[in-house]
Amino acid sequence: MSHYENDHDDALAQRLRGLPGERVPPAAVWQRIAAELEQGPRAEPTVAAPAISVNAVPVRRRAHRHWPRYAAAAVVVALVGVASMLLLPQQPAASVAVEESSLQHQANTITYQYRQAMATIPQDEVAAELQPALRELDESAGSIRSAIAQSPDADFLLGQLQRTYALRLELTRKGVNPTGLST
Repeated sequence: MSHYENDHDDALAQRLRGLPGERVPPAAVWQRIAAELEQGPRAEPTVAAPAISVNAVPVRRRAHRHWPRYAAAAVVVALVGVASMLLLPQQPAASVAVEESSLQHQANTITYQYRQAMATIPQDEVAAELQPALRELDESAGSIRSAIAQSPDADFLLGQLQRTYALRLELTRKGVNPTGLST
């Protein structure tokens, strides 16, 4: 704090200390309140009447009288909501695609192309000793896709996904063609 702020705070504190500690209403106000309490409830309020007329029924009784209407309205709203969820057709998957980022779209395209390429390779002919490495590559690809979903602006993940799929394809082809030549 600067010296100037301390001076300002001191002046404010001094002004606050100078205010009266308690304000007592004039005696006439207390006399009027006591007289009104002795009279009981008034038929005519001294304040301007509200624009909406209020029945002479006490507030508790009025609220008690309206709760069945509110309950019935709540039941109707709930039934309409449930009926609309059950009767209306489900949203197509295209609405989800609108929300995906361009990186997620590219990842989906790469995955689709990868799956098409994998469909051309007979998986049952892959050597058994390569299966653990292939499973690890599949898990890595799944982790990368999860990371893309969580961080749709991390462009480097797309390159990692491409390399993982390329390595998986190459290893699968080598497992089918044991000569080691990639096609």
